[in-house]
Parts: sequence; structure tokens; C-alpha cells
Amino acid sequence: MTATSPLALLGGPPVIDAPGPHFSWPPIEDGDVSAVIGQMMSAVSIPDRSGVVAELEDSLVSFLGVRHVVTTCTGTAALHSMYAAAGIGPGDEVIVPALTFHATATPLFHLGARPVLADVGEHGQLDLDDAARHITPRTKAVVAVHLWGLPENMDALADFTARHDLMLLEDGSHAHGATWRGQPVGSFGRAAAFSMNGPKPLSAGEGGFVATDDTELYYRVLLHGQYNKRCRREIPAVHELAPYAVTGMGLKLRIHPLAAALAHAQLPRLKGYLAGREAVADRMRRALHNVPGIDVPHPPPHARSAWYALPLRYDPDQLTGLPVERFIDAVHAEGAIEVDMPGSTRPLGDHQLFHTPGAVLPGYADHQGPASDNFTNARRVHGSTVKLPVWHRDQDLHLTEAYTAAIIKVANHHKELVK
Repeated sequence: MTATSPLALLGGPPVIDAPGPHFSWPPIEDGDVSAVIGQMMSAVSIPDRSGVVAELEDSLVSFLGVRHVVTTCTGTAALHSMYAAAGIGPGDEVIVPALTFHATATPLFHLGARPVLADVGEHGQLDLDDAARHITPRTKAVVAVHLWGLPENMDALADFTARHDLMLLEDGSHAHGATWRGQPVGSFGRAAAFSMNGPKPLSAGEGGFVATDDTELYYRVLLHGQYNKRCRREIPAVHELAPYAVTGMGLKLRIHPLAAALAHAQLPRLKGYLAGREAVADRMRRALHNVPGIDVPHPPPHARSAWYALPLRYDPDQLTGLPVERFIDAVHAEGAIEVDMPGSTRPLGDHQLFHTPGAVLPGYADHQGPASDNFTNARRVHGSTVKLPVWHRDQDLHLTEAYTAAIIKVANHHKELVK
């Protein structure tokens, strides 16, 4: 059959014929393999701050310019420990952007606190006017989420939290190495939590960490998930928390040494990764600039993104009403299979847990979730976001160009899909 359209979805030749996957992370080099095998032969359990755990934490302290880092088994655990150490407990309220990964908020349920969802602006960042409307006498903190590696407006957030006498906390899980006015993300609030899950800019396979300048909060992070040897050695014997050192708060959330070894081997290359991603993201943004239906992110000149992903805003009105799902199907048919819409990062109000947590979490039977018509921007931003991977190597430039070419091709021939 003769193709009636150049679009692959309608029978034409695809832009990319190389089989996937086209993107994988983290890049594993011989040094990573040697580090993990060497750690396996040395110690597969480290109950205190020694060996590769201490080396990784010291390196992260230097990288972020903070006084203390405590590694954890996951980014969710890091968020849990950060909230607990910040003194958030029963009855407290914490303002969280309505558009984020659920773990930004869910640990609060396990502390008896209440996540209060505030809408986001047109670029997916916290809407401070809406956040102000949610402040009550119970509000204790605001969480800055650096979504997709793009730094939040830390000038505005710092001013907002100071003006309302609220604690500023950060979820930097997408944003290792991102900066705002030259200052690293994760060093603005009283504390910050990071994930080192597989695809994050700094990967341990699985892991996380809490960063802070606050020594008292640091001791409480230790007590929340470390206990015994580490707590006994790091919390001064004369400190009021010292009697709790053996048991901590009863949880074990420490990082696995093999994960720490992988992250420690990766960290010296992170700046190079980020420089490569910056160049690739700039190349893709320039290629897609002024393409109908596509809006690229425009960070301010004083913000440096970690480019965990390249989030594009899709406007069907510029493409004769073509649904985003149909657009992505066509892009996939062109071979650009890594293009997708956000899945787990979505409006938190879509999750049942935020409406009726009492069914699975004792103590929340009377919890009133958000109204179904709230967070219109969060839903609009999520429903119009198309994200691309961001490569970091010169040898991947052919993929960079092919992926942008696939998007441009579909946009230019969108009317054939509408028919």
C-alpha cells in the first residue's frame, strides 16, 4: 500500500529506526563496577558513619556547601526523616505543591500531620497566592519542589516563608547540582531531602539523603532512621537526646553500602553530566523554539537546571485540537519512544490517599480531602506536559536531533492526524 502521509503512524518512514531503549541511567563505567565489587568484598553492612558512607556524606557536604548530610535507603525515607527531624507532628500542617511525586507529601501522614495542597502556577511551581490562602494557625512549613530539575524561585519562597514565619524545606529529588543565583538547590531551607533512585541525576540505584546546616536537626535525623552506633558516636553524651541514641526513634533507614559505593563513584562525574545535559537541553530548546503547539521551558538566566527531564508544554489549540495522546502516538511511531507524559508525578488530588487516607491509615478517618474541582492549574500543567530525556554525551547528539526532528515532523503534519 502506498503511504498517503510522510507520518510513520500513517504509513510513512519513521525518523528513527534504531531499536530502543534510547536512554538509560546512570552511565556505568569500569570504575563504578570496581567500586561496588570492592565494597562487596570489604563490607556489606556499615552500622555507623564510616567507610564509604562517611566518604559519600563528606563529598555531598562539599558538593552542596552544607554542614551535615545523612544518607538514607530511599528518597522517601529522606523526606520522612527530614519532616520528623523538623519537629512536624500530630495536627501540624505543611503546604505542598499540588503537582509533584506523592512522596513529597505522604510521609507527613506517618507523622500525624496533614499535607495541605496548594495549586501551582503556569510553569508548575508553587502558586504563593494560593499557598497564602491555605495558611492557618496550624501551618508549620512550606515545601519547595524543584520539579524536573528546574529550580523553584527561591527569592520569592524565602521571602514568603519569612513573612509568614514558616519553615522552608526543600525536595530536591530531581535537582542535584541545580543552582539559584549560584547557590546550590538544597541549601536554602532549614533542610532538604534528595532521592538517589535509579534515574535521578545522582544515582545510587536506590537511596537518598538529608542535607542541613542545622546541627540540632541533624541529630534528630540520625535518631529517626540510624540509631545505636552511629547515634552514640555522633550525638554528644551531654546532649538531651543522647539517652535515645541506642534505640533512636525505632526505625532503620540507612543506606546500603553497595548503593553508597555506586553514588560515591558517580558523584565526581556529576558536574560533567550536568554540563552535558545543559548543552543538550539548550540544543533541544533551540530546535523546538517556535514549533507550533510546543512551548519549551525558559529558566531565568540566574537559574541553572539539573535537567532531570525536558518538560514541554503542549497546546492542542495550535494544532487544530489534536489530543496530546494522539500526538504522542505519532511521535512514538516516528521511533521517539522515550517521549511520554508524566505518570507518577501528577496532581496529588488525583490520588485516593489524599481524599480518604483513613481507609489505610489509622487516625485519618475524619480527614477531609481537597475538593474535586481544586488545583485547576496543576491538572492543566500535568495534562499538557510532554517530557523528553536529556542526554549528556556528544555521541548522543544524533538522538537529540532525531527526537526533536520527530516532534517537528508530527507538528508540521498534524492536520493529517486530525483528519
